[in-house]
Amino acid sequence: MDKLSFGIGRKHINPPMKMGLAGYFNTRIWENIHDPLEVRVVLLKNNDITALCVQFELITVTPELFAKVRQIAGEMLDDPVILSGATHCHTAPELRKGRGGYDETYADFAAGQFKEALAEAIGSLAPCLHISCGRGFNFDLGFNRRFWMKNGQVVTNPPKCTADAVRPEGEIDPEIPLLQLTNNHGKVLFASVCNHADTTGGNDISGDWPGICAHKVEAVLGANSMCMPLIGASGNINHFDLNDPDPQCSFAEAERIGSGYAASIIAGMAKLRACQNPVMQAVCRDIHVTSRELFPEELAEAQEILAKYPPEDTASSSAPLTAIDFAKKSPKVLRYFAENLLKVAKEKREFDFQITAIALGDVLLAGVPAEPFVEIGLELRKEIFGTFQEVLVSIMNNGSGSGYIPNLWNYQRGGYENTPRSNPYSIHFATRLKEACRQINMELENK
Repeated sequence: MDKLSFGIGRKHINPPMKMGLAGYFNTRIWENIHDPLEVRVVLLKNNDITALCVQFELITVTPELFAKVRQIAGEMLDDPVILSGATHCHTAPELRKGRGGYDETYADFAAGQFKEALAEAIGSLAPCLHISCGRGFNFDLGFNRRFWMKNGQVVTNPPKCTADAVRPEGEIDPEIPLLQLTNNHGKVLFASVCNHADTTGGNDISGDWPGICAHKVEAVLGANSMCMPLIGASGNINHFDLNDPDPQCSFAEAERIGSGYAASIIAGMAKLRACQNPVMQAVCRDIHVTSRELFPEELAEAQEILAKYPPEDTASSSAPLTAIDFAKKSPKVLRYFAENLLKVAKEKREFDFQITAIALGDVLLAGVPAEPFVEIGLELRKEIFGTFQEVLVSIMNNGSGSGYIPNLWNYQRGGYENTPRSNPYSIHFATRLKEACRQINMELENK
């Protein structure tokens, strides 16, 4: 036990410049700071192994930002294994090239703040006195957002209370795996929650429900403590209750959801148990994925949409455009997706991602790329890494960016997550991801 040490650090990452907010299909320049954004760092050291957990309250960690994180970590630490992710916040700066409101200088600023947070973590490094794990539960705040409709198609975010929705297409994951470390300075608590962070809307900067959740849990953990709310496999999960007619996009909604998850985590903390054999192992492995295969029907539909809705007929609206507008078949959004489909067909990109696994005895932190659907996360937790008592999944690992990873059986059913704009990766990505995780699990078992 005395061989494991940890330290924590955090800094704000509020943009010092005016720029766009990420997450919607149109440009939104931020107006006010409702609540501050953070970068959180947890440094773990065990004998000759160094592991670094980094979380940005951003839409994602881009390859450009991760390259800076990796360079800084390499200069300040001895060959660290890195697990980095984001809360997927939709009211945070747009740092993806080519998107509306992008500012190329923001990544340098965020990386500089990370460097200061890492210095704090190094300075607070102290022997770990206790490691415990467990889980909380919440059955009320997450919903599968893809629905089978009466016409036999699947729609993402159909209109509320519609009589045309038959049933959700897939699952939810109500479990919240927990890992808590304690030293003489304070505590750090990791919690993996399966839900999207898109509850506030508008043009104000906010950490959304993950930020609210983290701070409420930290009030219970005590001084000099940190809660890192990892975002689990939630590509097809959000907070919209189809049977609730009221709007669910406001700061009050973020407060409700953040408080609800915090209460579930705090209840789980009361039942934590000591981890068995808490020796740390850490591995990071590459995974290569080819470009999205396009179906003939998709190409034909895209051509029809571009012919039906010329640019001059779709350029007038300046209102925020979301996945709900896709479900409503807004001409502007349909043209946007059709243009991006043809762009993917022309580019034929290939992708290199990383999977990170940090094991502490019978608990595993698993950093996976992009945004897998919840069923993939359940298979990772319950089967592929099933020998671990608790598995905490963290998405958008190490510069993978955003973009959905559906199950193979989700394709050609409908919904916007399957479109090449939202998912430029091979339809076999989920299979490749699970195969790679099985290999990592075997490697951990054989160490």
